[in-house]
Amino acid sequence: MVQGVAHYGIHFLVPFMVVLLFYKKQWLKSYAVVLSTFVIDLDHFLATPFFDSQRCSIDFHLLHSYAAIGVYLCLLVPSRTRLVGMGLCIHIIADLCDCLFM
Repeated sequence: MVQGVAHYGIHFLVPFMVVLLFYKKQWLKSYAVVLSTFVIDLDHFLATPFFDSQRCSIDFHLLHSYAAIGVYLCLLVPSRTRLVGMGLCIHIIADLCDCLFM
């Protein structure tokens, strides 16, 4: 239960707090952009089984690879891609939290 609260707290509450802090005037649009980065979980459908509670997503799935994480970090630099990069990095942190619970 603690793992689930930590995982989904990072997925939903951390981005909400970040956009309220840095994008207060456009918080709803910014929050929607950050949450849209959940699309990287589509790579789970390429695995068999597509969900395994005992598998660490980091460097197992294509869009959770170290190379992809490097790209996500680079997206934080330009202001035009910062929200997407932030959402992707927060997503990776949430998945890393799952790995630490194993």
